[in-house]
Amino acid sequence: MAAGLGAGALWGLVFVAPRMVGHFGMVDITAARFLVFGAVSGLAVFARPAAVRWPNGRQALAALGLSVLGFSGYYLLLAFGIAAAGTEVPSLVIGTIPVWMMLLGRPAGLHMRALLPGLLLTGAGMALMIWGVWSAHGGAGGVGGARFGGGIALALCSMVSWTVYGLLNAAWLQRHREVHAADWANWLGIATGLGALLLWAAAGSDVATLQSQPDGMLFIWIALASGFGSSWLATILWNVASQRLSASLCGQLIVSETLFALLYSFLWDGRWPLATEWLAALLFVLGILASIKAHR
Repeated sequence: MAAGLGAGALWGLVFVAPRMVGHFGMVDITAARFLVFGAVSGLAVFARPAAVRWPNGRQALAALGLSVLGFSGYYLLLAFGIAAAGTEVPSLVIGTIPVWMMLLGRPAGLHMRALLPGLLLTGAGMALMIWGVWSAHGGAGGVGGARFGGGIALALCSMVSWTVYGLLNAAWLQRHREVHAADWANWLGIATGLGALLLWAAAGSDVATLQSQPDGMLFIWIALASGFGSSWLATILWNVASQRLSASLCGQLIVSETLFALLYSFLWDGRWPLATEWLAALLFVLGILASIKAHR
């Protein structure tokens, strides 16, 4: 439980990164984060015994596929969604992952009617937050409203990508308990780093363009913090939780990611949440807690 909550706190940081250095391209922000993740993972591999240092062919293929679903592909979609819709609504969209993890990975004997209170509260919280931010963007008829709607769609796609990753990753780890959580995190990191390098080569900015951007040092610090803390360390913590908890219960811990993302966003904006945002967050948290209670 502690490992899952720690991972959520670290993941929450990546929701404000695209806003802090938004003048950089989303591809550049994504690639920089995961290149650091890959580099740290590559170094960490050599701290492991030689007999378990590298994956076999099947393990490498699994790591490559899951790295796209849970890292580079997921975060690229999310970064574009945050750039278009802000932090609050995408963080709540991603915060519904616990519900989907519970619905898709729930254990036998957990009836749908027990989940309805949590689903209704979660949905009400999301609807209230979306309504508030949608209105601020000019509604459906405004240019800002159309961009906001596109951002929500991208956030939904990223949510689907990570939900599939969460279920497949948990199933893989529970079938292969002989694989250490740190080894799996390192292999995922190397696969993600290679994918990020290809992504940057195909669609990223050239070095001269990156050097000409303001706040270059802030970009580097964010890449280091999100690559090491929010990717490598958080992945190890999440793998520890995934090997010890059921997929449905483990998924509930992602609520901490949403709460920390909202906290970091309001700190970055230097403001208190509005009354509707307090109420939306409260309804959302109550919904997740009701889902946990139903699970127990």
